[in-house]
Order: sequence, then C-alpha cells, then structure tokens
Amino acid sequence: MLVTKSLVGYKGNDQHQFNSYLIPVLDVPVWLWVCIGIIAAIKSINLVSGFIVQKKFVAEHTVMNKITGLLLFIFPLTLSIIDLKYSAIVLCAVATFAAIQEGYFIRMGKEVK
Repeated sequence: MLVTKSLVGYKGNDQHQFNSYLIPVLDVPVWLWVCIGIIAAIKSINLVSGFIVQKKFVAEHTVMNKITGLLLFIFPLTLSIIDLKYSAIVLCAVATFAAIQEGYFIRMGKEVK
C-alpha cells in the first residue's frame, strides 16, 4: 500500500503527497538533538584522543557499543509502539554510557577482547 501510494504520488507529480508517504515527519524534541550532539562530541573526542595516545585511529568494539548498535537497529521499529520520548531516553542513556566507556578504555590503553 505504501509503495503504491508513493508511486501514485510520484507519477501524479504531487510532490507533497510523495514526501508525506516516504518521509514521515517526526516531532523531535530539542533535548534529543542536544543528546545526539553530546554523544557525537564524546565520540569525536575519543577518536582524537585515541589518535594522540596510540598514534592510530581507535574504535573499541565494546559490549556496550554492540548493545547500542542493536538498540539503534530496533529503535525505528518501536516508534509505533513506544512514544519517542521514552525510547529515546533509554537509547541516549545507553549510547552516552557506551561512548564514555569507550573513551575510558582508549585512554587507559585497555584492549577489548
């Protein structure tokens, strides 16, 4: 149904209808953008400090990074069941902890096995 409506919107040259079916509008709160920015800043600092400490780009594959990846994969599937603000809180908390833990491992020179 979605593909059919999208193709009809596209062939009918109705750009608004085409975009409304392909790109759902999410009302993303400001605090979520701030959280994403903080996590990106921590990850960037981890890359720079890893390069300074170990003279190579380091990205640790910790268990928490893997859990964060799994949650990021599941996140879009939960939007119809769980409200964005509740699922995003959990995701931001786990991702922030994973980024801080990765930075700790990089700075301490610990190898993740």
